[in-house]
Amino acid sequence: MKITLIAGARPNFMKIAPIIHAIKKAEDNGANITYRLVHTGQHYDEKMSDTFFHELAIPAPDAHLGGGGGTQAEQTAAIMVAFEKELMNNPADLVLVVGDVTSTMACAIVAKKLNTKVAHVEAGIRSFDLTMPEEINRMVTDSITDYFFTTSVWAGNNLKHTGIADDQIFFVGNVMIDTLRKNEARFVKPSLWETLNLSQGNYFVMTLHRPGNVDEQAKFKALLEAIIAGSNGKPLIFPVHPRTKNIIEESGINLDDIPNLHLTSPMGYLEFNYLVKHAMAVITDSGGITEETTVMGVPCMTLRDNTERPETCDVGTNELVGTDPAKVGPALAKLFAGNWKPGAIPEKWDGKAAERIVDELLKL
Repeated sequence: MKITLIAGARPNFMKIAPIIHAIKKAEDNGANITYRLVHTGQHYDEKMSDTFFHELAIPAPDAHLGGGGGTQAEQTAAIMVAFEKELMNNPADLVLVVGDVTSTMACAIVAKKLNTKVAHVEAGIRSFDLTMPEEINRMVTDSITDYFFTTSVWAGNNLKHTGIADDQIFFVGNVMIDTLRKNEARFVKPSLWETLNLSQGNYFVMTLHRPGNVDEQAKFKALLEAIIAGSNGKPLIFPVHPRTKNIIEESGINLDDIPNLHLTSPMGYLEFNYLVKHAMAVITDSGGITEETTVMGVPCMTLRDNTERPETCDVGTNELVGTDPAKVGPALAKLFAGNWKPGAIPEKWDGKAAERIVDELLKL
C-alpha cells in the first residue's frame, strides 16, 4: 500500500509524526506499506513548520508544494494546482489527510478527482459554526472521505448522522496525544523561564488568534484588559504572531504599563508545551491546545462560544468561557478560588492512536 501523507500547517505536524513512526515500524516488521510525505507549505515560517520537523523527528518531506501566502481562496487554489501535479507524478493507493486546515480540504478534493481513496484522521469533529473556516474544511473533507479515523465516540456519531456507514468509521483515539506522550520527557525549559523568574503553577499561558477575537481592535483590547485585570499580577506569557502584535500596538494598549504581560515570538513544540505543562492555567481560543491541557491536567479557559472538541469540556479540564470580555473575570476568580474541575482523560487518548490507524490501514 502506497500512502501519500499531507501536512501543511503547524497543527498537522504533531498529527503526522506518530503516523510516520507507526508506518515505518510496520514496514520494518515486513508489512506492505510505504509513505510519501507532502508538505503543502501552507505555513512557511520556520517557527510555524520547519522547527517541528526537527523536534518531532519527522523526515524531510518528499515534496514541498510552496502553497503559502495569499487569501484563503488563493492558498486553496495554489495547493490544489501543485498537489494535482504531485499526485499525478507520484500515484498513491491512498491519500491521508489530518485535521481541518486548508491543506486538508484542498488535497482531499484533488485526490478524489483523481479517483484516489482518501482517509481523514480527526474526522467527524464539529463546532457547527460556519463562520469558522475550519468547520467548512471539516465538512467538505468528510463529505468526500472514504475512511474516517475519529478521536471520540461523539465525532463518530456526527458522521453517522450524515449517513456514513459504520464500517467506514474507526474510533482510534487522538494522534496529538501520541505526540504529547512520546515527547513529554523531552520538553525544553525556554530561556524566558529564568529571565522572567517563572515558577510552576504561578503564571498563565495565552494563545489568541481567531479573527473574531483579534481582528476587532475594540473587542481584542477589552479581552486583553479583562485577562490582565483578572490575572492578579501573575505573569501572562503570550506567544504572538507579528500580525497580532501589531494589532495590540494599534489598539492603544501601552505594553510598558503592563509589567506582567510578556509577548514572545511563536515557540517550538517542546518549549511551548513545557510552559503549558507547568502553567497555572491556559487561556486560549485554539482547539488543539485544549486536548493537550486535558491530558496534562492543566486548567484551560477557551475564549470561544463553541468547541469542536466537547470531550475536553465534558471529561477534561477545559471550560468554554465565551467571547464576552465580561465573562473572563469570573472564570479567573473561579480558578483562584480553587474551584476548577480536576478533569480526566478521554477514552483511547493513550498514545497508541497511530498504531491503531496503521493496523486498520493494513486491513483495507
